[in-house]
Amino acid sequence: MPITDDIKKTLSDPTPLYALAGAGDLAYEKLREVPGKVEEIAADRKAAQEKAAARLQEAQTLLVEAQGKVTEAVSALPAELKDLKELQEKAQTFALQQVGRAVELAVKAKEAYDELAVRGKAVVEKNRGAGDTAEPAAEVAAEAQVTEVALDAEPAQDTPAEETAQDSADEPAPTAKKAARARKSTGK
Repeated sequence: MPITDDIKKTLSDPTPLYALAGAGDLAYEKLREVPGKVEEIAADRKAAQEKAAARLQEAQTLLVEAQGKVTEAVSALPAELKDLKELQEKAQTFALQQVGRAVELAVKAKEAYDELAVRGKAVVEKNRGAGDTAEPAAEVAAEAQVTEVALDAEPAQDTPAEETAQDSADEPAPTAKKAARARKSTGK
């Protein structure tokens, strides 16, 4: 019977109904405030629009002033800076020269790499099964230093990229020659 007593007590307790009535009253009170809030928001919106329009006008004025200052500054530039076409041509020529130098250095690096690979292969084949690898490793290191010194000793030429491209088109690549010689010497 304790369960029935609990059910009777729960059904006779008016607290849940009071809570529901309180929630309804609170909702009614908040809904009565809505028209005032809507008017307040509308007034704030108008003020924000007016403020934004004033800032836009101010920004346009500043833009016109800045354009005038830029025009004034450009007209005050020296005559040699006004010739942008000449500057552009100089920049392109310089860039092409640097590309030519980069290509030249890449070719030299590839040649050095190929030479080292051929020498390394020869050392490995020569000493295969020889047991002592300390001496060939020292030889390879010495040869690598010689190749590195040879690369550092050759100065870069100041030729435009067109001449470098012309030279490379006229002559077969030295890398291909060296690779062919290496293949002949190893029998492959």
